[in-house]
Amino acid sequence: MSARMKRSATHQGNVASHRIAGVLRAEILDGRYRPGEHLRQLDLAARSDASRIPVREALRMLAAEGLVTMVSNAGAWVTWLTPAECDETYLIRERLEPLLLRQSMPHLDEATVSHLGELTDEMEAAPDVNAFLRADREFHLASYAGAASGETWAIIHRMWNTTQFYRREFTKLAAGGESPGGLEVSHLEHRLLLDAVRRQDGDDAERALVMHIRRTRLELGRHPEVFT
Repeated sequence: MSARMKRSATHQGNVASHRIAGVLRAEILDGRYRPGEHLRQLDLAARSDASRIPVREALRMLAAEGLVTMVSNAGAWVTWLTPAECDETYLIRERLEPLLLRQSMPHLDEATVSHLGELTDEMEAAPDVNAFLRADREFHLASYAGAASGETWAIIHRMWNTTQFYRREFTKLAAGGESPGGLEVSHLEHRLLLDAVRRQDGDDAERALVMHIRRTRLELGRHPEVFT
């Protein structure tokens, strides 16, 4: 095979890997796979009309993002957390995310802040849990966008991926009236965060975000069935 043909094959493989990773990423984040579910390379290859090589590379990408756990010579699974691991992850988020938000706020332009307001409206008008979660994720990650190039951002982004399923379960509990205050409390917390960002008040933003994350952590701790 000529060097040109090798480069072309490599490029096509990279394109296929990113395409497969994109589809699988969206499916995991949307809850089509549960934590601990086995991701069989042969099945993914057949579904994607690809060989196992780009599938394996796609899984490696998702493992780096925290969405997939790969075990040498065993396979790949959707990442799962024990109750203790979930609690620890949220405790870390309670401490790091307020710092990240404070670092980000001075660098958010008017268009981004305006978009945060639109996302707040979307969350309040969301017709279902999936719509709420998509707007919620975009809201928080957009609020950190002013500090998106640092190590703290990378850590938090990975933790958002590993806790996506558990946020979904918390949202279901809140929407079903099984969490005190329901989603109305979440809406209020988002409004408080938005107001602090608009006023560039780092202290208020940190307090609101700590309260927001902690409430999810404590509520998940009251529902061990989420982890079974």
